[in-house]
Amino acid sequence: MNEYIFKRLGNLLSVKSLVTLTLTAVFAVMALHQTISQDFMTVYTVVIAFYFGSQSQKLQEAIHRLPGQEQDGT
Repeated sequence: MNEYIFKRLGNLLSVKSLVTLTLTAVFAVMALHQTISQDFMTVYTVVIAFYFGSQSQKLQEAIHRLPGQEQDGT
């Protein structure tokens, strides 16, 4: 159980995750102050899409590597 927690914390401290978390915190503060600019919204949307897109890709690759399942190359 401790190994799992340390692995998750290690993944959370990746540069990609830190950037995403920082931008989300800035977005929340700007939303509370109602000062979100269009430029920031564009950057934030691209970063969030990249982050969740890469997470989805990792999940798909892990599913394809499951033991006992045929690999058809697609």
